[in-house]
This record gives sequence, C-alpha cells and structure tokens, in this order.
Amino acid sequence: MNTNIKAVEQLDILIKRYPQLETIKEDIKQAYDILEHCYSLGGKLLIAGNGGSTADSEHIVGELMKGFKKQRKLDCEHRTKLVNVNSELGAILADNLQGALPAIALDGHLALTTAYMNDCEPMLCFAQQVNGFGNYNDVFLGISTSGNSRNILYASVTAKAKGMKVIGLTGAKDSKLSKLADVCIKAPETDTYMIQELHLPIYHCLCLMLEERYFGGF
Repeated sequence: MNTNIKAVEQLDILIKRYPQLETIKEDIKQAYDILEHCYSLGGKLLIAGNGGSTADSEHIVGELMKGFKKQRKLDCEHRTKLVNVNSELGAILADNLQGALPAIALDGHLALTTAYMNDCEPMLCFAQQVNGFGNYNDVFLGISTSGNSRNILYASVTAKAKGMKVIGLTGAKDSKLSKLADVCIKAPETDTYMIQELHLPIYHCLCLMLEERYFGGF
C-alpha cells in the first residue's frame, strides 16, 4: 500500500523528535496502512486498555473524532443536507460540525460493562463489546504495556474471529499480543511508565497521519 506523502512526513517528524523509535518505524507505518484501509472501506476503530492505557484509549478517540491540527470543515454537500433538513439549526451545524474518523473506546459504557461483569465473566468485558460493535474491516487496537493483559487478549481473539485486523501497542518485550496481532508496535522500553511515555507520541503520530490522509485538503 502506498502511504500518503503528507502522512509519511508526520512519521519522519516523529522519528526526528524521538530517534529511539527508528527501530519500530516500519511497524508504525504498517499500523497506519491497516487503519487507512479500514477507514477507506467505511470501517471504525475499537480501542481498549487498562489503567493509563484506558486514558490513552479515550485520548485517541478524541483526536480521531474531531479536528486534531486541522479544522476538518464539512464539504458543501453535507452542509447543504443539514440546511435542507432545518435552515436555522442546520446552518449552525454546518458551521460547527467537524469531519470525524469513527472510533470507540471500550471503557466508557458503565451500564453495559457492570451488567456483563456481574452476570458473566468480567475478564471478557472488552471481548463482549468487540463482539457487539465489531464488523469485518474494522480494527481493534489493544494497548497493553506488558502485551499479556488477558482482557486485551480475549478481545483480540474475538476481533480476529470476526475478520477484523488487530494492532497491538506494547512495550519492548515479545508477548502474547505481539504474536496474535497483525502488527504490534513495541515501544522500546520495559518499565511501564517509560513505555506509556512513548505510546503517546506514537499514537499522536498515527492520528496526525490519518488526519493528513482524510482531511489534508482543509
């Protein structure tokens, strides 16, 4: 797959700022290619993690579902449709809504998750949501500093069974997730907090690359 030139520039900027990520540059590019293909087919991204990685999941959703560096203004056709539905409300919507890349963090559905954990198997909570939300051509991003978090592994197996691609975001060590994922971005650190410090610029780069690809005209 030919990666968008502007997207590649964002990856080069990342490596310039964080030279230690040179060793995983190709993995980041491969993850981007998977995400680009997903969105080109109208798919979505499902994300899950534990603790600090839960916060990262929500952070990624925020960067994808609204403007990150670009305003992502709606095109004329979309704006016209909104105004045609209701001229007053549609005009406000047309001026303020932004283009979005569909992404769902699997940590935030409290009624569902607590019901499932009470009635079923708590460790399968993310897997149940992948089973319900996920479709063929969607992508699951599992964030685990160890790469061995069981709830992330269960969700990954569920995703693969549904024909989804799986991206892992882990630390440097080989793990069960790195063996299961279609691509695993292994931040070159072994201490949890140091791994997490590198996860942020990695996923920021992926979000910037996708924004350049889909909203670069604005």
